[in-house]
Amino acid sequence: MTQQLLNDETQQLLDNEEIVNELDISHLTIEDDTPVDNFQSEKQQRLLVEPLYSSKALPVPFLAAANVGLFYKLNGDPIVPDSMLSLGVQCAEDFFQKRNRSYFVWEFGKVPEVCIEIVSNQEGDELILSRKSRQKGRTTTKKEIYAQIGVRYYVVFDPLERTQGQDEMDGALLRVWSISADGYTELTPPQGIRGVGELVWLNGAGIGLMLWEGQFEEDVARLWLRWCDRNAQVIPTGAERADNAESKAHRLADRLREMGINPDEV
Repeated sequence: MTQQLLNDETQQLLDNEEIVNELDISHLTIEDDTPVDNFQSEKQQRLLVEPLYSSKALPVPFLAAANVGLFYKLNGDPIVPDSMLSLGVQCAEDFFQKRNRSYFVWEFGKVPEVCIEIVSNQEGDELILSRKSRQKGRTTTKKEIYAQIGVRYYVVFDPLERTQGQDEMDGALLRVWSISADGYTELTPPQGIRGVGELVWLNGAGIGLMLWEGQFEEDVARLWLRWCDRNAQVIPTGAERADNAESKAHRLADRLREMGINPDEV
């Protein structure tokens, strides 16, 4: 479904004579208290949200969120991306209102530009339906749903190689698709991305994605999915920016001392 068709359907809902002041969403469950599945996924989700806000990498307003329901129709369950980015919108100030606590497409007036799925097991329906989902009668994968509602970029990151054996990933750790008139067209090369440092630029979002290996909140170096600029420089977290500034200050102080200048007196 194209963005225009989605907007047309949203307008039809808004024009419905049965709707007086706002759409009735009292029947929708927006929080089910299901926990995040593992530590790595939780850390990865935060790594895809915090840097965008702390580094001001994108023009405001924008909304970046993790594990929040994306409601694209009034009846039925939402889809819940591990992370999403929506440009030109922002959260409402009043989180007490139910309509402000999840991503309701009819409230924001658009779908997100980017939806990211982080594979942690073989039950996530990212590219193919799991046996459990088929038993429940589900017929569409997450990729198919994102394409139907017009999400511009769909990203699948498989850090633990859980999807190996699934034809679409075919050994890749990262694949990215872009919406077209016929559905999704892959942006990543045919072999996908299998190593660190290779940039995938999302032109319509004004930002890139790449695999990065390093330390995040612990001493162990791991493989992460990071936002980046056109030069394949990762968008730093607030802590990384502070550490970099401190390191530069120390180097400057050492240089001044080599020149016989006391940095505390400058």
